[in-house]
Amino acid sequence: MATKSLLPETGAKAAKTASAPKTAAPTSYEAALQELEQLAAQLESGQLPLDQLMSGYQRGAELLKFCRAKLEAIEQQISVIDGDQLKPWVQD
Repeated sequence: MATKSLLPETGAKAAKTASAPKTAAPTSYEAALQELEQLAAQLESGQLPLDQLMSGYQRGAELLKFCRAKLEAIEQQISVIDGDQLKPWVQD
């Protein structure tokens, strides 16, 4: 019977796990935005290998879609509250 080791992974398996992009849905807009900012910094650094660059770009597109959907949902809620008349936000 094989048992799962509680020790940290080493070698190629650890490298694959550490470099694997996050694919789970973000828990909040703020979490998605933070991950998107970190990802953008990595992509802009030019230090990612080509395969990670592509998966990072795809993850960024997913995060951007998530953030836009959240913002649109909030905008719709505000529209309902304000009687379908979006009012411009004025900073005091």
